[in-house]
Amino acid sequence: MQLSVNGSDTFIATGGKPFDPQLATVVMIHGAGFDSSTWALHSRWFAHHGYSVLAPDLPGHGRSAGKLLATVAEMADWTAALITAAGASKARLIGHSMGSLIAIETSARHPDNVSGLALIGTAATMTVGPDLLKAAEANDVAAIDMVSIWGLGFRAELGGSLAPGLWMHQGAQRVLQEAKPGVLYNDLNACNAYQNALTAAAAVKVPATFVLGERDMMTPAKAGKALAAATPNARVVVLPGAGHMMMVEQPDELLAALQ
Repeated sequence: MQLSVNGSDTFIATGGKPFDPQLATVVMIHGAGFDSSTWALHSRWFAHHGYSVLAPDLPGHGRSAGKLLATVAEMADWTAALITAAGASKARLIGHSMGSLIAIETSARHPDNVSGLALIGTAATMTVGPDLLKAAEANDVAAIDMVSIWGLGFRAELGGSLAPGLWMHQGAQRVLQEAKPGVLYNDLNACNAYQNALTAAAAVKVPATFVLGERDMMTPAKAGKALAAATPNARVVVLPGAGHMMMVEQPDELLAALQ
């Protein structure tokens, strides 16, 4: 569906069912350079099991208009505005990678809008290497290669997609290739600059689930566990053998953790 958020036209995937603000709301926030297609499988499960789903393309991403938001704090304020614009009062926030930082910052800045958290592939700091940042700033295809190679676990290079005929590595690259120039750099730079996760974690008042990949090279499980340790009422699920892109690598196991 299309929704105006802060005056800009926003594309939101709803999992195949119309959004109903009377139902429990789930907001699914994608990672750096990606879009709502990240949640193609999981949004449908929630939408068909009693929830209303908001899986937006962040401003300037995918099919959403609007100016790119330069900081995680701005993205968190936008997420709260999204919930209000949709007519919901509270939402459970499910965020992957950069989306997890947005989710935890939203819970700290707008606690009245958040009923729960699920943070996937997360860490207190998401430092981005200078070579990757430089390549992303130059819109060099090498940045896409680095993100997709480091983001997917070893099994993804051996096949293993649950969708016959699809290759996970190329699927991730294609989404990044379709992003507008400057999107990946903007997002990576926002992650690199964000330093408030531990403070935000300490302020969390709602149940929080951390889903971590055992073989995640971008946000190692050890770093995710450290953030979870700083979060009240947190539980941790580690997916054996998974890399950073758990939504496609181990979709069933991820869904079980989110449930």
